[in-house]
Amino acid sequence: MSDTHQRPWLGPALLATGALSIGFAPIGLRLSAFGPQATGFWRYVFALPMLAVMMLATSGRIRKPNVQALIAGVFFGLDIAFWHSSLHLTSVANATFIVNLGGVAAGVLAWAFHKQKPTRTWFLAVPLALLGALLLSRGASQAGSGVAGDALALVAALMVGLYLFFAMLARRTSSALEVMFWSTVTEVVIGLVVSLGFQETLVPPDPAWFLMPLLLALIVHAIGQSLIVAGAGRTPASVAGLLLLLQPIASGLIAWPLFHEALTPVQLTGAALILVGVWLARR
Repeated sequence: MSDTHQRPWLGPALLATGALSIGFAPIGLRLSAFGPQATGFWRYVFALPMLAVMMLATSGRIRKPNVQALIAGVFFGLDIAFWHSSLHLTSVANATFIVNLGGVAAGVLAWAFHKQKPTRTWFLAVPLALLGALLLSRGASQAGSGVAGDALALVAALMVGLYLFFAMLARRTSSALEVMFWSTVTEVVIGLVVSLGFQETLVPPDPAWFLMPLLLALIVHAIGQSLIVAGAGRTPASVAGLLLLLQPIASGLIAWPLFHEALTPVQLTGAALILVGVWLARR
């Protein structure tokens, strides 16, 4: 019997832990001295040697590229580029909510192309979790939106869904670290092209600028994204997508003491609905 069937809780646990880790992503972006695209680029650059060391320590070698992992990296790099761009054209609340639709898209893609039909409770869990995400993102006293920014966030959501879809395919033949390493290789290329296109500063005037991308590389990329990819290979796509909705909860909880941005009762209700939706999806 496979390890997945012996420990069915392991995949969701890895995904949930990864989702909580990437909750630091918008916080790190907010604190970074680099522009948003350059922050993403240096995050990938710093993460690459970390992943190489982790892979060499566990398997002793770096295997040939997995084509599906490379494709996943392209979609992830585009996701970050579109989402970061949307933040300048619409409210953070709108952009955060819309991009979280990508997790649900991964379940729909797996259903359409690989016949991974969700359970009946999933159709109740999805609207509950999405309502929770909407309340969590819109519950603060934030206002304002833009059609162009919302459209970019919607494209980012599609990129998230495609990233998860191809990462899951890659995990059928490769380890999580291999998928992360080769996807990050393509993310470095995408990040460089986008940063140059936006004419953002890549060489900082002060080495201290590197601190936040370095922390993002360790906490969000090497740890958080690796856990997500590892869990994605052990979890149905429909459930995996909803588990990623834990990320905005983590971001809100981190921002609370750091920026003195207390969660409102509406936001706390949204967080509770997300947790109920995730629980239903697991059933």
